[in-house]
Amino acid sequence: MATENVTIQVPEPLARQLEIASQEFLLEILQRGLQSIKIEKSLNLYAQGGISFGAAASQAGVTQSEFARYAYAQGMEAPYSNDTLAEELK
Repeated sequence: MATENVTIQVPEPLARQLEIASQEFLLEILQRGLQSIKIEKSLNLYAQGGISFGAAASQAGVTQSEFARYAYAQGMEAPYSNDTLAEELK
């Protein structure tokens, strides 16, 4: 996998914490954070009626059954479909 360097400015206390973290740990933080933000934004769009459930799951980069679990955790009722049921039964 090709890599690139990224430079960001962060507050000094956070910079001190990041200095001691391993490269693998920093990558995991970034990946989890980006995924979490994608899911959150997709949930918000779906809740506002801006996109369909399937489109929201796709935008979040997760399956519909996984997205349904995130929606349920936020107190949203995910629509039932045969596709979602089949995915859950795998």
